[in-house]
Amino acid sequence: MRSAVARLIRSSSAETSRLSSSPVLLKTGNVFFSNATPSDPKNIEEPFKVEEAETVKVTPPSPDKLLVLGGSGFVGSHICKEALDSGFVVSSLNRSGKPSISESWADKVIWNQGNLLEPASFKDAMDDVSAVISCVGGFGSNSFMYKINGTANINAIRAAAEKGVKRFVYVSAADFGLVNYLLKGYYEGKRAAEAELLSKFTYGGVILRPGFIHGTRQVGSVKIPLGLVGAPMQMVLQNAQPLARLPLVGPLLTPPVSVASVAKVAVRAATDPVFPPGIVDVHGIMRYSEQN
Repeated sequence: MRSAVARLIRSSSAETSRLSSSPVLLKTGNVFFSNATPSDPKNIEEPFKVEEAETVKVTPPSPDKLLVLGGSGFVGSHICKEALDSGFVVSSLNRSGKPSISESWADKVIWNQGNLLEPASFKDAMDDVSAVISCVGGFGSNSFMYKINGTANINAIRAAAEKGVKRFVYVSAADFGLVNYLLKGYYEGKRAAEAELLSKFTYGGVILRPGFIHGTRQVGSVKIPLGLVGAPMQMVLQNAQPLARLPLVGPLLTPPVSVASVAKVAVRAATDPVFPPGIVDVHGIMRYSEQN
């Protein structure tokens, strides 16, 4: 029994001696040292260092570039300002190029000259564009109205699709019953452009259908208030949605909407990837404009 205990003590002492003589790495800061006693002082190894990871600077993505067709007009100018205020790069295509607008925001827009009826004249304006917003439209003879409201926008939609633009927002117009017949070319052109948009931009095409748009319009250096009638009408008619479903009365009760609301929703529809595609009527425009 005593011999067994003696052997156990000798074994434990030997193990302790072996462990105490084993080298151990000691860390001080980012430098590691060994506690091993070198047999030759001349062969002392230099401590090895652990290099810290290099900080990688990631360049933030550049802001989306929006192309506003008809950016010098009443609705288009407000859309340009809304997009600039939201931090986007804004370019615009007009037949005359840069307009004579004295407001400071106009200097921040990249103005392009081109004619939507001549696709070759505006092809380069679509380069590096993430979304297009079209406010192009006009009145005149039926053939002229169809050409401006329909053909011009169809050309723009096709060009944007060919360039790989992600989203396209078209500011169209609400139905007004009898008015649709009286302005046949206007509405037929609008609806033809809408059909083309839904065909080419199934998941990224948004159609806004406002009624009367009120607000302040800049004509040269003069601001013309268009809200003196429109704003009160909007307050009265925005709650008349049930009556708006009536075939004869409904179109007459379509509430006006502010140009600021149209601009806000147009920019959101062009830049928010989860904004649902399809048609947004005047009530939808007012509802979306109230959201943050």
